[in-house]
Amino acid sequence: MRIVVTGSLAYDYIMNFPGHFKDHILPDKVHMLTVSFLVESMRRMRGGVAGNIAYTLALLGERPLVVASAGGDFGEYRKWMEQQGIDAGGIAEIEEDFTASCFINTDESNNQIVAFYPGAMGEAKNLSLLDLGLGEEDLVVISPTDPEAMSRYADECRQLGVRFLFDPGKQTPRLDGEHILTGLEGASVLIGNDYEFAMMARKTGRSEEELISSVPLAVVTRGGEGSTIYAEDGGKVEIPIAPISKLTDPTGAGDAYIGGFVFGLARGFSLEVAGRVAALAGAYAIEHQGCQEHHYTPEEFVERYEGAFGPSPEVEALVESAKR
Repeated sequence: MRIVVTGSLAYDYIMNFPGHFKDHILPDKVHMLTVSFLVESMRRMRGGVAGNIAYTLALLGERPLVVASAGGDFGEYRKWMEQQGIDAGGIAEIEEDFTASCFINTDESNNQIVAFYPGAMGEAKNLSLLDLGLGEEDLVVISPTDPEAMSRYADECRQLGVRFLFDPGKQTPRLDGEHILTGLEGASVLIGNDYEFAMMARKTGRSEEELISSVPLAVVTRGGEGSTIYAEDGGKVEIPIAPISKLTDPTGAGDAYIGGFVFGLARGFSLEVAGRVAALAGAYAIEHQGCQEHHYTPEEFVERYEGAFGPSPEVEALVESAKR
């Protein structure tokens, strides 16, 4: 089974504001909002949804293929991905443009204000999945990137009969109802946080319940309140959060969650175990600033999983699998 991850590749400029955004926004003046937040730190880090998801998959023992577009400044990032065990063969570098850039400002309540420059990401719509030799046993992750690219990948998955997970994520504000419905058609999994589900409902004219019931599996994440997996038969699995040592930076936690969940699906884990693997993968990301700055071995992951959720033969098999 092959896992293909589509989506954005970006350099993240992560900033921290030593205060609360809400204290500097006047509700009766938002029609003419002009606010500047003086941050106390900034770091440039590797990111982008596709890169973050693939990184988690690689940590857990998979070798995902990333299909995405990047700029002429991507060389160092590509080399680093390959060192982590990620197949970067599907990444097209557009020499005359920059890799997408995401500017993320987080306040002391973990609220975020994000600005995203797409750059070379706009060329993703010219990439295709048709020549990759994919079949019905494979799995494609369609995560946020150029809207036309997301629609194209969904169309090609349907054409090839390949299972795919649809994650509109932070592109939800930019996607119109048609793009969302196109991504939903034939999807095996729909995943997003509770805010994104509400926005999808508003844009498509469908209720959240209708969106959930339109796919075999739907996953709704709720931050510190855990997540819920909805199955096609009407079953519902509640997934608790994994304990963390320190809440450092929520950026990338959702992507790590998706990587963990996709890993569980690929390995045939039960929904309960796949969800808990996802929760723990997200917890690692939360404890570090940046989306790909954390690291763990399969042995460390299994030990921490057992401490948080108890023993699981499925998860314990990760150690033996990593030795092969």
